[in-house]
Amino acid sequence: MKRNLPITFIMITLVIDAMGIGLILPVMPDLLREVDGGDLGDAAIWGGILSTIFAATQFLCGPTLGSLSDRFGRRPVLLISTGVMAVDYLVMALAGSIWVLLLARIVGGVTSATQSTATAFIADISEPHEKTARFGLVGAAFGLGFVLGPIIGGLLAEYGTRAPFYAAAALAAMNMVLGYFVLPETVTDAIRRPFRWRRANPFGAFLHVGKIGGTTRLLILFFLYEFAFIVYPAIWAYFTKEQFGWDPRMVGVSLGSFGIAMAVVQGGLIRVILKKFGQVNTILYGFVFNFFAFFALATVANGTLALILTPLTALGAVVTPALQSMISDKAGKDAQGEMQGVVASVRSIAMILSPLVMTYIFARATDQDGTFYLPGAPFLLSMTLMVVCGTIYVAGMRERAPA
Repeated sequence: MKRNLPITFIMITLVIDAMGIGLILPVMPDLLREVDGGDLGDAAIWGGILSTIFAATQFLCGPTLGSLSDRFGRRPVLLISTGVMAVDYLVMALAGSIWVLLLARIVGGVTSATQSTATAFIADISEPHEKTARFGLVGAAFGLGFVLGPIIGGLLAEYGTRAPFYAAAALAAMNMVLGYFVLPETVTDAIRRPFRWRRANPFGAFLHVGKIGGTTRLLILFFLYEFAFIVYPAIWAYFTKEQFGWDPRMVGVSLGSFGIAMAVVQGGLIRVILKKFGQVNTILYGFVFNFFAFFALATVANGTLALILTPLTALGAVVTPALQSMISDKAGKDAQGEMQGVVASVRSIAMILSPLVMTYIFARATDQDGTFYLPGAPFLLSMTLMVVCGTIYVAGMRERAPA
């Protein structure tokens, strides 16, 4: 039990990171109109700005916090960030102006950038053959947070626009207390690395890890896969409303089933898939499976069938933890934080760019004056990216085969 408690703390931290965004989504339109005084359109614009600022801050700070954890240890970085996160949610609960919310989202982006430190901790305590399965737990934590956030946020919204923020602050504070008592330090003097700003900023970190053989190819694969996979949160609500006429309740049910399926796949089923296919072929299986999943969603015309397909598409969600494991193996024990920070930044870039591209394609494909009508067009782009990923991956298999 004592050995599992640190992993429990890490999982809770990641659940809160993922849940934090969904937790406040149900009240953001009303909250933004409350503090800004504008209409729903103005609230949507400010909501987009806040989301972009949040993702951009994560991109900038992921390698920095990762490098700080390589120097000062995982424990202080995680505990301090969790404590600041609690204060940040409390500030958002009390915010009386849009500028306070903007500043709070910047701070929130910094504290949520601890994903790199959390995954570095997992890498520290895992043998090479354990990494993929344990990184799968990381994905399961995000899936669970993705499901719980909107549900809890929607329920708490009945008590006012500020209630979800107080709940998020309380969760973060209690998690910090748990971490204080159960989280050991995994960075020893033998692997401690001096902090250097030229490697701690995202651009310097990219240049440094790019010199490690095979890493650039894996990071490109990671970016392309994440870019394609983000099609789900980016256009799902719009796609299902346009294609099937679903209301918010049905959208929530479908997203919940997808999140639960992701948690099951990455938290447990991935171990079975790894045992059957091995790490290298598991990634290839993921690309192939997602190709057909994206094609099915792009062409499905029946809402009931789409609802059945939604959780099944999560069976391809084995690529991210397997790629993370491969990338982690490329870094030395003294650079796990830096490497996971780069991975977090790559994901942040995908989170910034993919929604813009996917929603633009959806808008053009559903324009009544356009040359064609295909609400599922964004899924066809994701399907094409799976072909690109598979091609790049197979081309590099000879280099990985000896390992």
